[in-house]
Amino acid sequence: MAMEITDSNYAALLAEGKPMILDFWATWCGPCQLIGPMIEELAEEFNGQIIIGKVDVDSNTDLPGQFGIRNIPTLIFIKNGEIQKKLVGAQQKSVLVEEAKKLLA
Repeated sequence: MAMEITDSNYAALLAEGKPMILDFWATWCGPCQLIGPMIEELAEEFNGQIIIGKVDVDSNTDLPGQFGIRNIPTLIFIKNGEIQKKLVGAQQKSVLVEEAKKLLA
């Protein structure tokens, strides 16, 4: 299951040193709801290898600002503390899996 990532727990999770995928979303966002199940599937497939979490932009204002989020859904792929990829809008699962695998390479 994807984690809930918040303004307050992000730094501690990043400090673990694992690759991360952040899904910036909101409950009222149709495309966000569309990719939600795919994010959950990724969390199962890469369990323990990649921290996969959802950031509710309505409840957390610091992280969206920090990452320059202007549209949702936006997926941020992080490795070694640095952004490797930023995908905006609904994506196919195959694209998400491909980008997740790159984080482990």
